[in-house]
Amino acid sequence: MATAHDVAAYVLDKLGPMSAMKLQKLLYYSQAWHLVWDEQPLFPERIEAWANGPVVADLYRLHRGQFLISEWPQGDRTRLTPAEQESIDAVLESYGDLDGRKLSHLTHAEAPWADARKGLHPTDRSDIVITHAAMHEYYGSLDAAEEAVPIDELSWEGWSSGAA
Repeated sequence: MATAHDVAAYVLDKLGPMSAMKLQKLLYYSQAWHLVWDEQPLFPERIEAWANGPVVADLYRLHRGQFLISEWPQGDRTRLTPAEQESIDAVLESYGDLDGRKLSHLTHAEAPWADARKGLHPTDRSDIVITHAAMHEYYGSLDAAEEAVPIDELSWEGWSSGAA
């Protein structure tokens, strides 16, 4: 099984430099959709429901304080199987043109993150895990119903930016 570090290296190699927030959200969506399409996790690291959206804390500890990330030497993209690459490529095709702020707000509108943070103030710190089951159930229902949110139709005006 690949690690989140391997996925980060692959994403950065495919799309080039990006904000830490964008990288975190693309890893989240890669994990979620791989769970649906391949019925197994893409990587073993936990994804936590932070105030600004899902975060792989193991990666955050390494990029903390960096806004722009251009490479991820802790990962090895060659560890990814063709099926894993296919899942990530599909996610990058759908979400890769969005910036970190838009991706963060998109995750806020979806059940896995919102349910994990239920009862918390919007700015509260949290290490609550977004479970594989929650991701699989939510995104699997979208996949089965073919009701994925048409990203290009979402309005981003008025949404504030934030870290992570």
